[in-house]
Amino acid sequence: MTSTPDPQLLKGVLSLLLLRLLAERESYGYELVQRLRVTGLTDIADGTVYPALARLEREGRVSARLVASRSGPARKYYRPTEEGYRALAEGARNWLSLAELVTPVLSRPAPAEPAPPAEES
Repeated sequence: MTSTPDPQLLKGVLSLLLLRLLAERESYGYELVQRLRVTGLTDIADGTVYPALARLEREGRVSARLVASRSGPARKYYRPTEEGYRALAEGARNWLSLAELVTPVLSRPAPAEPAPPAEES
């Protein structure tokens, strides 16, 4: 994928992506934006990630700590909490289960026109 998908689709999975990236490595907001861009979400905006991080923190799914920076103000580093790890496991299971159901349907080529309605019995 070379750009950010539909914003509504991304909103549904962004928290999971953030939790997954944070499970790999404690990170601050801008670094997460860069890591998401490396995954292929090249058009993702900072303004999408920071509110999601704030929501995850309010929900108790991530904790944050300030770390002094040599290149400016202190950075707020995030990491998943126990609740965050539970949410990640459950959310990933649900997402992958849904993708397993939806992918075969959306992968079929669409006909040029719909078929006529099936006859009622």
